[in-house]
Amino acid sequence: TYLVFSPLRTRGAGARRRLRRPPPPMNLLSEKVDQMMEWSSRRSVVRMNGDKFRRFVKAPPRNYSVIVMFTALQPQRQCSVCRQANEEYQVLANSWRYSSAFSNKLFFTIVDYDEGADVFQQLNMNSAPTFMHFPAKGKPRRADTFDLQRIGFASEQLAKWIADRTDVQIRVFRPPNYSGTIALALLVSLVGGLLYLRRNNLEFIYNKTGWAMAALCVVFAMTSGQMWNHIRGPPYAHKNPQNGQVSYIHGSSQAQFVAESHIILLLNAAITMGMVLLNEAATSKGDVGKRRIICLVGLGLVVFFFSFLLSIFRSKYHGYPYSFLIK
Repeated sequence: TYLVFSPLRTRGAGARRRLRRPPPPMNLLSEKVDQMMEWSSRRSVVRMNGDKFRRFVKAPPRNYSVIVMFTALQPQRQCSVCRQANEEYQVLANSWRYSSAFSNKLFFTIVDYDEGADVFQQLNMNSAPTFMHFPAKGKPRRADTFDLQRIGFASEQLAKWIADRTDVQIRVFRPPNYSGTIALALLVSLVGGLLYLRRNNLEFIYNKTGWAMAALCVVFAMTSGQMWNHIRGPPYAHKNPQNGQVSYIHGSSQAQFVAESHIILLLNAAITMGMVLLNEAATSKGDVGKRRIICLVGLGLVVFFFSFLLSIFRSKYHGYPYSFLIK
């Protein structure tokens, strides 16, 4: 916006300078909307550097909302979570771009750290990925920053958050993925082939140990939080951009990392193995010395790994008073 001065008019001995009001910025707004629509017609997610971000997202006038993903996708950044979140973000943006409800009221953009480091500095942002909503009017509020650590970055969760902030309903359409169907077909073929080859001797089907191991695998997967990971889509781990330290255990009781569920699975398996060895030492009728060694090994597994498991529980539930061996 600029001021335009009209020529001076003289009345008597004095002079009066009049200011001409600048025209309404409707042309500028129309140009911005048209430009955003043109970019969106080419790509569902508009890539922005610092200048584009300040002009089309921060600077008025603006009558449209903008979802911005701040990320670091360059290979040298080694941000695997950024790539995973970007895939979900692309699915969501494509679902909006090719839906019948698509309009110029909402746009999806992305700012990469290597293309807009000044934007990260301007917003005092020191972690990636981060999702923010810039409303059509006013400044972003606290709720306009997506809680990635607690909710995860699944497209469905992002769509729900956008609906809460903008009243724009986005139905997520995922591209067909036949990997699960192919894997299931291969598994069924493998099992069927094995049963056919062993059709004259199917005693292994009644093997209690085999069924027990299969049941334990399912129990370990469910109790370690694999289903929560499938629903929420959390990152595998978190890397602190300031010191490069990687965290595999989430500090809150309301969330977890994928790596954390793997650690819990292994700890539960080790404790179970210890219990199995204790039972074997108590029920077997072999050499007493060998049974004593098995008993000590089993007891050591249970004590050490249960202490480790309890310490993780204590670190997530702050204020939990109990610990055992490991604090």
